[in-house]
Amino acid sequence: MLRASIEFSGEEADLSGIADGAKAGDAGIEHGERLTAFADAAVASDAASLATARDALRQAAGSAVVVDAAGVIGNFERMVRIADGTGIPLDGLVTAMSSDIREELGLEGFESRRLARSAGLAGLLGPALRRVVLPVLRMAGRRKRSGA
Repeated sequence: MLRASIEFSGEEADLSGIADGAKAGDAGIEHGERLTAFADAAVASDAASLATARDALRQAAGSAVVVDAAGVIGNFERMVRIADGTGIPLDGLVTAMSSDIREELGLEGFESRRLARSAGLAGLLGPALRRVVLPVLRMAGRRKRSGA
């Protein structure tokens, strides 16, 4: 979904920042380094680093961004725990469309991936699907931004 949102908006972002954390800098996302530090601190369960990251983000981007980021972090934590707890695998289309980004970010190395099924044929179709879907997302985003 993140890649689709970026394609639709017409923006550029370095998604390696997701896996590399604060080392990646802003990665093309406004306040990206501070957002990443806040997210990392939130899941690390270290109250002191969370307070430091939260305050730095608030100072740079404002309270509304902190509230939005906390909501996103909480929602993702909830979704991941439910999916991991029930062993829900990625569906075929998501598996196919995300194979390259999962490989690039090293996501297959996470413990939660042990429950996932093999991509099979869908994994082979992913690159072809991306060549069609991503340009369509860019075009739809341009049309929406131009008011057409």
